[in-house]
Amino acid sequence: MDDTIKYWIEISDYDLDTAAAMLKSGRYLYVGFMCHQTIEKIFKALFSKTKAEVAPFSHSLSYLAKKGEFYEEFSEEQKDFIDMLEPLNIEARYPSHKEKLLKSLTEERCLELLNKTTELQKWIKLKL
Repeated sequence: MDDTIKYWIEISDYDLDTAAAMLKSGRYLYVGFMCHQTIEKIFKALFSKTKAEVAPFSHSLSYLAKKGEFYEEFSEEQKDFIDMLEPLNIEARYPSHKEKLLKSLTEERCLELLNKTTELQKWIKLKL
C-alpha cells in the first residue's frame, strides 16, 4: 500500500502545480478542474491508507470520503468546500454552460480555490 499512497500523493502534488500554472496563464476553467483533481487524488491516498485497499474508481469527492470513512472528520467549512469543488470536475470536462462557468471563475475566485485546495491537501497529508 505504501507505493500506492506515494503514487497518489505525487500525482496530487503534480495536479496542484498544474492548477497554479493554469491560474498564472489565465485558464480559469482548468484551475477548478485541477483543484478537484488534486483533492480527488489526495482522498484516494487517504482512502488507501485508511482502508488498506485500492480506492474506488470514482471522481466524486464526497463518495470517496464517505466510502473511506473519513468524511465526518472534516469541518463544516471543509465539507462546503468539497461540495463546491464537486461540480467543477464535470463542468470542466463537459462544459454545457461554459460561458456561465467562465464568468464565475474570476482570477480572485480561482486564487481562493487554489488556496483552499492547498490547505485541504496539507491537512490530509498530515493524516498520511
